[in-house]
Amino acid sequence: MHSNPAANASPDAQAPRERYLKVPLVQIDAFADNIFQGNPAAVMPLPRWLPDEVLQQAAEENNLSETAFLVKTLPDGVLEPGPAPAYHLRWFTPAVEVELCGHATMAAASYLFADEHPEAKELQFYTRSGWLSVTRATDGQYTMDFPSEVPVPVAIDPEIAKALGVPVSEALQATDLIYMVADAQTVIDLSPDFSVLAALPVRGTIVTAQGTGTEYDFVSRWFGAEAGVSEDPVTGSAHCQLAPLWAERLGKNAMLARQASARGGTVRINLAGGRTLLTGRCVRFMEGSAFLPC
Repeated sequence: MHSNPAANASPDAQAPRERYLKVPLVQIDAFADNIFQGNPAAVMPLPRWLPDEVLQQAAEENNLSETAFLVKTLPDGVLEPGPAPAYHLRWFTPAVEVELCGHATMAAASYLFADEHPEAKELQFYTRSGWLSVTRATDGQYTMDFPSEVPVPVAIDPEIAKALGVPVSEALQATDLIYMVADAQTVIDLSPDFSVLAALPVRGTIVTAQGTGTEYDFVSRWFGAEAGVSEDPVTGSAHCQLAPLWAERLGKNAMLARQASARGGTVRINLAGGRTLLTGRCVRFMEGSAFLPC
């Protein structure tokens, strides 16, 4: 009897190495104080950029709201802004590449601080939204320096208001549509018609209210449209739109916010000029490897 070596080979040995690239795959909960909180993101460091269709397929396979891909090599002509370690970072939902993502940036920084740069206090990321930085405090919190985006008033769309199923007092728009409702409990109890919201020609819809009666300055939830995500647990980029809005109305630049999804997440905010500083914690859930077509 002749043995079949392939039958006893490990999955690694069976992988067609000439066709696939083995890369780390780490899943991290961002804006989370404990596991199973906040927003999970996949982090996939690459030795070089692979075709966009491969990145999109990998993000779809991961089936999380965002996958962060990063490489150490910067595009031609792009110079590192300072001595901190610098990476080229891109974000993909299961459906599209996006312009800005907070929780996946925080997750990527958490991975790099722990696994690649344990002595570093700051990281720089070159992205579609320009250079972004993440710093690490001694208490384990991460602070992201992101561009602010000031929403402008728009008319309330009665079909969207109907889909939300609650009275709407005001509508604004930046990257996302923003609908103001009466109070925090209204935001928490929302049960919208996702089919209507998913068909809107915007990245997503934010519903928000002042946090009166809670420990938070404001609360929100984020429902996706073109991003291909029904509801995002915690959305850093949404808070870059909400922070200027609520800072003006509350008369304060330092705020504590809560995204009231089922998983939930707390975001500490400071406005500094035209930048929004978002602070939170990360918890690593899973780590392993993935094989991607070369």
